Amino acid sequence: MGPFGGDGDTDALLTACGQGDEAAFARLYRVTAPKLFGVLLRILRREDWAQEVLQEVYVTVWQHAGEYTASRGAAMAWLTRIARNRALDWWRRSRNEIADPDADLASIPDDAPHVETTLAADQDARRLQDCLARLGERQRRAVQMAYFEGLSHSELAARLEAPIGSVKTWIRRGLLALKECLGP
Repeated sequence: MGPFGGDGDTDALLTACGQGDEAAFARLYRVTAPKLFGVLLRILRREDWAQEVLQEVYVTVWQHAGEYTASRGAAMAWLTRIARNRALDWWRRSRNEIADPDADLASIPDDAPHVETTLAADQDARRLQDCLARLGERQRRAVQMAYFEGLSHSELAARLEAPIGSVKTWIRRGLLALKECLGP
């Protein structure tokens, strides 16, 4: 099985990749590629594009694995964020290639976020992190795994070794607490 066990401990695999471990990188790919491909396919809606972007994702992962720190979030969330960002970049790039090259550049809307939007997003992210930190450990893990890693209730129950009813309760109560903490 290898040094990382059978559960695909992505945190340990990603840390090993950051140290240049090619075997860990191969295992990380086998364990995470199907889920990331699904994320990419949902965003891009084209299998050929999703396959291309998946390659870009793992090049990025190999180049930046040393920057990953488990204390800032789960490895799968980090990988999913890279996949999502690469997919959005690909989508924007493909949309621009399809555009009429003779079009008046002044008439093309600027899709780049304004500074105010970027600052607001950063503040929202910090508020969410603060509110997540206030949740109990079980609620926080369940919410993060469900929404950042995309795990279903049954997958969560298996991963957390808890009854599915408990997992659903943790998520529901966690979301209610987040809603209250974040306010309107």
